[in-house]
Amino acid sequence: MTKTIHAIYEHGVLKPLEAIEGLRENSEVEVTVSIVKAISPSLSKFAGILSEEEANKMIATVEEEFEKVNPDEWKD
Repeated sequence: MTKTIHAIYEHGVLKPLEAIEGLRENSEVEVTVSIVKAISPSLSKFAGILSEEEANKMIATVEEEFEKVNPDEWKD
């Protein structure tokens, strides 16, 4: 089985940002690391706070609200 997960590297340990379904405790795995755009240290403490479902709801709400903005309201 191959699965892509997102993780944070902290104090020498990779910490998954979400649960890894189908992986039993103490299972041996093979890890391939792809480095993604670095998160600023001030923001890294917030990584993984929201579940995927919560993050998706937040994104949908933001997109809905932006659709309600009339760009012409800001013109003189």
